[in-house]
Amino acid sequence: MYVIVEINGQQFKAEKGKKLFVHHIPDVENGATVEYDKVLLVDADGEIRVGTPVIEGAKVVVEVLSPLVKGDRVLIFHKKRRKGHRKLNGHRQQFTEVSIKEIVA
Repeated sequence: MYVIVEINGQQFKAEKGKKLFVHHIPDVENGATVEYDKVLLVDADGEIRVGTPVIEGAKVVVEVLSPLVKGDRVLIFHKKRRKGHRKLNGHRQQFTEVSIKEIVA
């Protein structure tokens, strides 16, 4: 059984026991449980239900494993040829690692 759930503006395929890296969830502790009720699709043993836009009564319960995980460094380099202009910026996206504990369809 799996569901498609929207977490912080992104859609994820969620199965019980699966670990996900979602956009940073502010003010959450390690080991806390969070519920999401924006379930868009449910596949229960081949029987597929699609929400319009969400499925009523369905929710996903997740446990926070790590509240702040930094992603890989992304480097942005700007250069204008023959002008001597160079600029280097870097960025590391912040994520929260969660584990799917329960799916209520």
